[in-house]
Amino acid sequence: MTEDTHYHVFKILETNPSISQRELAGELGVSLGKANYCVRALIDKGLVKANNFKNSENKRAYFYVLTPKGIEAKAKISVRFLARKMEEYEALRVEIEELKVKLNSNKVGL
Repeated sequence: MTEDTHYHVFKILETNPSISQRELAGELGVSLGKANYCVRALIDKGLVKANNFKNSENKRAYFYVLTPKGIEAKAKISVRFLARKMEEYEALRVEIEELKVKLNSNKVGL
């Protein structure tokens, strides 16, 4: 599981702790099996805790909670995710500027 996947799973579970794994899979754009694998891996690492809804008729319904260790891991991953995205943004900005200069020198209108 990539760090970006971890980041997105943490973000989704934090904002919607009662999300089903099927809904999580849809938001991540992955199969239900991969979503289950991701959640299970985070639970096994002690980063996420899954609690059953005791009064739910659907006994497979869970409430996902980031553990203190999970909150710390999410913070660290978020910092690295932001740094990568800022690098990508800067590289893209430079490429766009270079392309504008090249097009302007060839007198091609935008």
